[in-house]
Amino acid sequence: MRFKALFAIAFAVLITGCASPGRHELLNVSSFPANPADISAELDIFVATTRRQSVDQPRIVYGGDRSPNIAYASVDITVPKIHETGRIERAKGRAQADPAKHFTARRVSFFKERQQFAQAVNADVVRHEGQRVLVFVHGFNNGFDDGIYRITQIVHDTKYVGTPVLFSWASAAKTTGYLYDKESANAARDDLEATLRMLAGSKAKSIDIIAHSMGTWVTMETLRQLAISGDRDLGGKLGNVILASPDIDVDVFKKQMERYGKPDKPFAILLSDDDRALQLSTFISGDKPRVGDYSDAADLASLGVIVADLTQAGSGDRLNHAKFADNPFLVELLGEGLRMNAGLSAADSGDFGSPMSTIGKDIGQAVGSVADIVITTPFKVLSIATGG
Repeated sequence: MRFKALFAIAFAVLITGCASPGRHELLNVSSFPANPADISAELDIFVATTRRQSVDQPRIVYGGDRSPNIAYASVDITVPKIHETGRIERAKGRAQADPAKHFTARRVSFFKERQQFAQAVNADVVRHEGQRVLVFVHGFNNGFDDGIYRITQIVHDTKYVGTPVLFSWASAAKTTGYLYDKESANAARDDLEATLRMLAGSKAKSIDIIAHSMGTWVTMETLRQLAISGDRDLGGKLGNVILASPDIDVDVFKKQMERYGKPDKPFAILLSDDDRALQLSTFISGDKPRVGDYSDAADLASLGVIVADLTQAGSGDRLNHAKFADNPFLVELLGEGLRMNAGLSAADSGDFGSPMSTIGKDIGQAVGSVADIVITTPFKVLSIATGG
């Protein structure tokens, strides 16, 4: 029975992979006219990547091959006014992106050297109130375009005020590339550390990190390295750390946290017991449980982290692997938590669940209690009603 269940999960993963754009082209063949009235927002996404630039297919921009050197760029992207929270409206197949209907990358700017990139980021930081930076680290089976679209959607839907930075490591962007992706994630640790240190050298007052799936492995290894170097909080600038659907062996995560120590700032893990992608990862990894679908929240909370169990919340995909971003109510909770925890220590804020509890109850009252999020902290367990 277990083998049949895992076969069904694997088939679902393959079907989902086949359903996503196979070419991963970010840029249109030609410019598409846009009416400003049809645009909800225009964002500049800064990029640090360990991917090799795609010379043969320039519309992909960066492919799945690893580069020996980190590269820097920025992407000007628009969000259509018809956008619905939690969704990523993108053109299907080979069709051109229409700014009135789709997320549309208008142009990509490349930086020849790190200093040039750092200056551009710093200029963007100082023009935002609060001077915050949000670093997003994508997961397994992601093209460069997937990471750009996802961070754009997160920033827009959470109403994040600050400078968005995508750290894009060299995922092969195919469902059969799990082992390649794991090694690419390993190879990217030093580059993520260098990126975070560069951001800490800017005028940013707070650097928040959201990592998803296998991207949480890169993030935790980097935080571990920072702790070993004696600078685990980036000179006091490390803000919220949010690990969504962590694809990390539970025993390994415990050792990483043991080396990192109990967090001083809100440090949240978002997990779900019905995450089918992680169930397959567990099978591939020799039946060792992953943090993202681990059932013992109290065990994780004892490490000093806040655990939000999203099992009962709905998802926009059949694998239940990206609830944090594709469930409209959870996205709103995430945004509220980021805003209310800005610049606070773990002691000052109480825990990441407090703001989530407040907004969650409001949403529950507005639309009716359909599901619960169970939040476990080192001090207490609470349950909040959500709308989906």
